[in-house]
Amino acid sequence: MWLYNIGIVIYTKCIGLAAAWYPKARLWRDGRRDLFERMAAAVRPEDRIVWVHVASLGEFEQGRPIIEKIRELHPEYKIFLTFFSPSGYEIRKNYAGADYIFYLPADTPSNARRFLDIVHPEIAIFVKYEFWINLLTELRLRKIRTYIVSSIFRRNSVFFRFYGSIWRRALKSFDTIFVQNGESAKLLAEIGFGNVVVAGDSRFDRVAQIAAQAKKIDLIDRFRGSGRLFVAGSTWEPDEDILLQLINDNPSVKFIIAPHEMDEKRIERILAETKGGALRYTCCTPLTSFGSKQVLVLDTVGLLSSVYGYATWAYIGGGFGVGIHNTLEAATFGLPIAFGPNYQKFKEARDLVTLGAASSVIDYKQLSRWFAPLRDNEVFLRKVSRISKDYTVKNQGATDLFLKTIFGGAK
Repeated sequence: MWLYNIGIVIYTKCIGLAAAWYPKARLWRDGRRDLFERMAAAVRPEDRIVWVHVASLGEFEQGRPIIEKIRELHPEYKIFLTFFSPSGYEIRKNYAGADYIFYLPADTPSNARRFLDIVHPEIAIFVKYEFWINLLTELRLRKIRTYIVSSIFRRNSVFFRFYGSIWRRALKSFDTIFVQNGESAKLLAEIGFGNVVVAGDSRFDRVAQIAAQAKKIDLIDRFRGSGRLFVAGSTWEPDEDILLQLINDNPSVKFIIAPHEMDEKRIERILAETKGGALRYTCCTPLTSFGSKQVLVLDTVGLLSSVYGYATWAYIGGGFGVGIHNTLEAATFGLPIAFGPNYQKFKEARDLVTLGAASSVIDYKQLSRWFAPLRDNEVFLRKVSRISKDYTVKNQGATDLFLKTIFGGAK
C-alpha cells in the first residue's frame, strides 16, 4: 500500500508539472482545485446519494442508461457523478441526468475519507474499470453498498498476478461484481469470488436508447438524397488511406467521413483527393445544394451516432492503431460493418465477425472485397443487416438486471 500511495502522490505531482505544457493535464489539475470546498457547498446533509463513478466518456455512455433508470425509478435518490479524465468531464459536465458532477479526487487515504464524509453515498457504482484502492477500502470500512457493472477481467490482469494481493483485496469491497461474460466470472471464481453475476454490457441498452432518440438531421437527409450512404466513423489516417480508394472506385455511392480528431491537414486531404467532390459539414447551410458532391466530412462532434441511422453500410476507425472505436452505435441500426485488424480486445467486434455481420480488413483490396457483394446483392445486404440488428437486440437488458439486484423492490 505504501508503494501505491507514493505512486498516487507522484502521479499527481507529475500531472501538475505537465500542466504547464499540456492542456489535458491542465484541465485535470485545475478541475480539482478547491474540489472539496465545491462539493461541500453543493451536497446537502439530508441528500440520499447514489454515487456513480466513470473513468471517461466511453464509460459514461456505458453508465448512462443506469443513471437515467435510477432517476426514473428511484427519484428519492440524488445522483453524484464523478469522472477521472478531462475528456469525459469537460464534455459531460453539464449533463442534466445527474444532480452533481465533479472530478474524482486523487486516491490518497485522506482524500478518500474526506470525499466520503462530504458525499455520504448510500450506494456506490463503478462502471467497468477504475479500482481505486483507498476509496474502495474506505467504502468497505463504512459498509457502504458498492458495485461494479459491465466489468471485464482477463487472465493477464493484475488481479491474477502473484503481486496482485492488494488489488484482490480491493475487489472484496464490492457487494456484487457484474461482469460482461462467463470467462470473467470463471477467472474470478479461481481466486475465490462467488459474488459475481454475468449480466452483459449496458452499452447495448445505451445504443438502443441512441437509436430510439436519434436526431433527425435535414442536412444529412438532403445529402444522401435517394441514394445509399456509407458512413465511416472515428477514422484515423490509415483508415482514410483505404477509404479514399473505396470512394473513388464507387462514384455512385455517397460517403460521410467522421474523423476521430479534427486534424485540418487530414480533412484538407479528403477534400482534395475525392474525385467526386467533397464538402465540410460545418460549411453547409440549409440552402446548400449538394449537387453531385460525393463526400461530406463530418467535422463536428455529437452527431455521428445519429448519422449512422441514415447509412446502409459502416466502417469503424481505429483498427490500424491501438484498437477500434464504437461498433455498437452502427450495429444498432442494422449496418454491415468493416474495420481494421486491431479489434480482438472488443468482445462485440469479435462476436459480430463470428456472426458474419462485420469484417476485419488489412488493406484496400480486402475492404473492396467486403463491400462489393453488400453493394450489389440486395438480398445478401438485408441478411447481414438483420444479423447486425438482432445481435444488439438480443444483448439488451443488463441495466434492468443491475437495478433489480442493487435496489430490489424496496425504495
